[in-house]
Amino acid sequence: MLAEERREALLRLVERRGVIKVKDVAEEMEVSAVTVRQDVRELAGRGLIVRVHGGAMSPTAAQAADVSAPAVRRPTARQGEAFGLIVPPGGYYYPEIIRGVQDAAQAHGIRIVLAVSGETLEENQEQVRRLIAAGVDGLLLMPRAGLEPANMAEEWLAGLEIPVVLVDRRAGSQAGRLEQVASDHARGAGLAVRHLAGLGYERIALVARTESPNTPLIREGYAAACQTLGVTSGPEYAIDPADGLASAEWFEELAQAVESGGVRAALVHNDLDAVALVGLLQARDLRVPEDLAIVAYDDEVAALSDVPLTAVAPPKRAVGEWAVDLMRRRLADPAAPLAEMLLRPELHVRDSSGVPSLPGERA
Repeated sequence: MLAEERREALLRLVERRGVIKVKDVAEEMEVSAVTVRQDVRELAGRGLIVRVHGGAMSPTAAQAADVSAPAVRRPTARQGEAFGLIVPPGGYYYPEIIRGVQDAAQAHGIRIVLAVSGETLEENQEQVRRLIAAGVDGLLLMPRAGLEPANMAEEWLAGLEIPVVLVDRRAGSQAGRLEQVASDHARGAGLAVRHLAGLGYERIALVARTESPNTPLIREGYAAACQTLGVTSGPEYAIDPADGLASAEWFEELAQAVESGGVRAALVHNDLDAVALVGLLQARDLRVPEDLAIVAYDDEVAALSDVPLTAVAPPKRAVGEWAVDLMRRRLADPAAPLAEMLLRPELHVRDSSGVPSLPGERA
């Protein structure tokens, strides 16, 4: 059935019944709920039906039920769409992504309704229910670390009646109809390794936060690049956010390895830890980059370090902008092919890496 034929059939159903539910019509027509929602949106935009939560009414039924005018989608309805955005609490990484979402939404007259990701699946389900009840047309979802997107997609998100785009998160093979846009963090880690290897470093350590959802991808790209380039990987130092940076056991191990010359280069995730590491090393009379060449990951504050740090910069703002664009495309054409987008990070070279000095050169 062609789109216009389907909409004519939907219009006849509304005229005959007075009120229809999206879910029921989708089952009757054997199409997705997303498709029916788009048809309802289109017909409401023409003024032929009145859009209400979960379905639609005929204009006569709406008048009798005293449904307020704002429920009607006018021909400029595209500029009145609302997207729900669920983001993790706190953190310096996410504001740039949120700004990208805001910029793109504002450019297209889209309202963003923000919610904060909960610690449990149940809390996130409640957030989504509230956003859907508020009338959002689609969800941009950036769950906090510890929630598994693939499981959510299979057991929960795939059953929603509105489209979902994962933002800077990767779903697995069970993604269902989820779409996703993310930075290619594995590639970003590879850029750091290639840079340090190109300067002559033959062994590169990894310092990474345990709680970040991006750490597994950074670790994957780091290991793959080391293997491809014939560089010795490791040791790996794990930063537990519960530990104090200066007193943590990993720092003592790293400082000793730098002092002995066993570690001369490192990829450090994230920027704040890399900047703090510079100060801690300097307090031990160790120099950056002479004793330890550092490439930071994130590039939010790396340039502000006492020694400006070379850093990998994920395209965070672009991720937010593309998430909005993917949702707009999905709503405009529910039958379009599903998309998974990876945006490439860039390497910003500063003074935190240098050609390794010969043994005995350190002052």
